[in-house]
Amino acid sequence: MFTWLKNRLQRNGLTAYITHPVCLQHNMGVGHPECPERLIAIRDQLMAAQIYDSLHEVEAPEVTEQQLARVHPPRYVEYIEACSPSVGTFRMDPDTAMAPGTLSAARHAAGAVIKAVELVCEDKAPNAFCAIRPPGHHAEHDKAMGFCFFNNIAVGIAHALSTYKFERVAVIDFDVHHGNGTEDIFRDDPRVMMVSIFQHPFYPYCGDNPAGANMVNVPLKAGSTGREFREVVENVWLPSLHDFKPQMIFISAGFDAHREDDMGSLGLVEADYEWVTRHLMQIADQYADGRIVSVLEGGYDLSSLARSVTAHVKVLSDG
Repeated sequence: MFTWLKNRLQRNGLTAYITHPVCLQHNMGVGHPECPERLIAIRDQLMAAQIYDSLHEVEAPEVTEQQLARVHPPRYVEYIEACSPSVGTFRMDPDTAMAPGTLSAARHAAGAVIKAVELVCEDKAPNAFCAIRPPGHHAEHDKAMGFCFFNNIAVGIAHALSTYKFERVAVIDFDVHHGNGTEDIFRDDPRVMMVSIFQHPFYPYCGDNPAGANMVNVPLKAGSTGREFREVVENVWLPSLHDFKPQMIFISAGFDAHREDDMGSLGLVEADYEWVTRHLMQIADQYADGRIVSVLEGGYDLSSLARSVTAHVKVLSDG
């Protein structure tokens, strides 16, 4: 029997669904695409698809200063705290604003990934999905941008490396926008391999020239569909992951590459997200005892976002 299949049959428990009500209190203004309704749409669709009851919902804790400091210098965290308004909004850039609820939401978003890592690494859950906002993969070592303040997935990866002493961790990013923050934080760290696709040229206008040998970035031109995406996964991602043999897999799960999402111009559909999730689970089962932590990033058309997350989480929960 294949090793990954044997591991799959031996695993039990419910997929952890980690979130917090405070993530709904981050609001960058009327009409902003990164809105609280994103999380509501996801939960509603999971319930409608009768998947929600098969998940183990866990309330996200706040991240600690020590956990943040592994990827963000204290001066940067202090700057974010100083920018937090008591009323109104404070703009970090033209697209990224802090409201009174933002700081708490960001702290719980990062804390959710910490909790996910602990549940999965301590065999309390087979895998985990973090339904959180604000997203994180654009947040660099010391810079907020692209709707992101703390790099949630980077905080979780650093926790896994520090606490559980992994030597090889992979992060997979299929958001329509390049995860420049994750690349900035882990460039040239041999313990971390990042594989990604993203529309290019497109915000944040980088990634086509990888910042380190551990970055496997594959830009896609506008109009690319699931066919081109699957070719990248089969011909580039999977061989790279097999060579690397990751002991844990993290997914920057952005769903704005969906053909119905007007934040980008790629043409993925739910079946593509389901397909790639199955392949990543096979990699995780072969090398990482099934350990996967998936973290919500982008996805701004509420209907396609909710359907895509549901397809992704259904695979995680069904095996």
